[in-house]
Amino acid sequence: MEQLKIFAGTSVRGLAQEIAEHLNIPLGDALIKRFSDGEIRVKLNENVRGRDVFFIQSTFPPSDYLFELLIMIDAAKRASAGRITAVIPYYGYARQDKKDEPRVPISAKLIANLISVAGANRILTIDLHAEQIQGFFDIPVDHLYASPVIIDYLLKKNLDTNNVVIVSPDPGRVKRARALAKRLSNVPIAIIDKRRPEPNKSEVINVIGDVGGKVAIINDDIVDTGGTLVGAAESILKEGAREVYSTITHPVLSGNAIERISSSLIKEMIVTNTIPLGDEKTEKFTVLSVGPLLAEAIKRIHNNESVSSLFD
Repeated sequence: MEQLKIFAGTSVRGLAQEIAEHLNIPLGDALIKRFSDGEIRVKLNENVRGRDVFFIQSTFPPSDYLFELLIMIDAAKRASAGRITAVIPYYGYARQDKKDEPRVPISAKLIANLISVAGANRILTIDLHAEQIQGFFDIPVDHLYASPVIIDYLLKKNLDTNNVVIVSPDPGRVKRARALAKRLSNVPIAIIDKRRPEPNKSEVINVIGDVGGKVAIINDDIVDTGGTLVGAAESILKEGAREVYSTITHPVLSGNAIERISSSLIKEMIVTNTIPLGDEKTEKFTVLSVGPLLAEAIKRIHNNESVSSLFD
C-alpha cells in the first residue's frame, strides 16, 4: 500500500477517514482553505509523484465541493501522480441526465466532462441516479451499489419475508427494486404510479401491486424534499400495508425534508453516509456506512483486481 494515497475534500471527511482506517493507511495531508474573497485554495502536502491517488468527495451543494474536487485533481495531475481516481460517493448534478424538453442542459454530462478535463483517470461512485451516466465519461467508471449494505441491515432485522414487499417509487426504479427483492428471498414488488408536474413535486396516482397486510419497503437512490416519499408511504398504508420502511442511498434532504419525514407515517428511514446528516439526525433515521464497501473497492482498483465481483 506504499504507492496508495487517499485524500479527502471537506464534504465527506468522516467517511474518508473511515475508509483510510479500513485500509490501514493514514489519510493524506491536504490543505483546503479559502482566500479572503472565498476562492478555494488547495495544496497537497505530500509527494504524489508516480503514486496511485484517490480523492474522496461527494458533490452535493454547495458547488464549492465540486470545485474542491476539480482543483485537487488538477493539483495531483500537475504533481505527476501516476493515476488519479475520483471517488464520488454521491455524484451530484445527475438529475438532468437527458434533454427531454427544449433549452435544458445535460448537467450530468457537463460534470463528467469537467472531471475528465481536470485530469481524473478513473471514477468510483455509488448508485448513480441513472445507469447511462457511466457512458458520459470517456474514462473507466466503477459503479458500486449500496444494496449489499442495505440488505445486510434488513436481514438482521429478521423481517418475515413472506410478508414483505419492495416498492419502487416510479417505473424507472423497477429494475433496482427487483434486484433488492431477489436478494431478500425473491419477495414481491409493487410500483408507485405518479406524475411530476414540476421538479420536487409529485402526485401519487396509484399503487400497482399487492401491499395489503405486508411490510412495505420503499427503495430509491435519492430523497430530496421528502414529499414524494411521504406521499407514497401514505398511499401504501391506505392500500392496507401494515407498516412502511424506506431505504435510500443518498440523503440529500433539502428544505424541511427531515421534519417532514420525521412526522410522517414511515416507521424507519434507512440511509447511507454518502451525504452526512450532521447534527440533524432524528430517531427515525438509521445511517449505514458505505466506508467498508468503498475501502474494498479502492483496494481492488489499486491491486488491479475485479470490482464487479463484490456483487456476485
